Amino acid sequence: MRWDAPSLLAVPPDARPRIERSALVRVHGALTCYEVQARAALERAPEGWSLSPYRGCAQGCRYCSVRRGHRYLGLDVGGDFDSRIVVRTNIVRRLRAELASRWDGEHVTVGVGGDCYQGAEDIYRLMPGLVTALREAGAPFTVHTKSRLILRDADLLAATPGAGVVVSVAFVDDRIRRSVEPGAHSAQKRLELVAELNERGVACGVAMAPILPLLTDSPDQLAATVRRIADAGAVSLVPHVLRLPAGAREWYLAWLGEHHRALVPRYGELYAKGAEAEAGYVRRVTDQVLQLAARYGMGPVRPEQPLPLALPRQAQLTLL
Repeated sequence: MRWDAPSLLAVPPDARPRIERSALVRVHGALTCYEVQARAALERAPEGWSLSPYRGCAQGCRYCSVRRGHRYLGLDVGGDFDSRIVVRTNIVRRLRAELASRWDGEHVTVGVGGDCYQGAEDIYRLMPGLVTALREAGAPFTVHTKSRLILRDADLLAATPGAGVVVSVAFVDDRIRRSVEPGAHSAQKRLELVAELNERGVACGVAMAPILPLLTDSPDQLAATVRRIADAGAVSLVPHVLRLPAGAREWYLAWLGEHHRALVPRYGELYAKGAEAEAGYVRRVTDQVLQLAARYGMGPVRPEQPLPLALPRQAQLTLL
């Protein structure tokens, strides 16, 4: 999807969110983009480094656990996260400098703060420059996405040693997907994406993330999802149960209360101790997925770079 002929946004000074003090604001149809100069491209992650050309995501997934970062920008974690996207326009130049000066050879995860192939990428085209910079530095990296726009760069990724892709396919119930992932491609289109990337020489695995308690975790649902992931030829499968940190928690639970009110008390029990679901539940569901993967011929599930479902602390503080 493209947004052409952007217009500058005129907002009364006293009504402007904090981000507008340092950003050029452009409106592309229903999408508002805040063009900023990144102070840093690479950010320390629990394992290696993270790299995010965009903050916020127009796919609008209700469970997205990086929503709280928008609060630091004077924006809300709900509709603003879905429609007001921070674009770090100088990130290719910053990445090149940091790969030469501070990168230590560790793995780079691309797309933590928002899908790096969401609609804004069709406008700003930052990813080809980032992939090229990572390739020239010899940096191993994994791109996380739900978007078929990544096919635009498939040849570039296939020619890059150490490059991999992880596509998120948490469930195959399209009724639930339309409600909780309103701006994302269907599971079928994402599975076709997995197959096409692998056919074109781009190693592509799947993050079964997030598995939604009491909604997509029944034995039949898990089996149907794993079977279709295996049929798509995914090179790896890593399951993740829903996390509910601050920001995502209130936005997701508001959705749950509207569409599945009877489940709210059980969620209160499962997430009574914080962002993580009850440990026994997580182990049980994860074990089921791994057993299903073996049953459907995936063999031992290859350990891929974990999908970062929460911003590293530094990323929460260094928002531009």
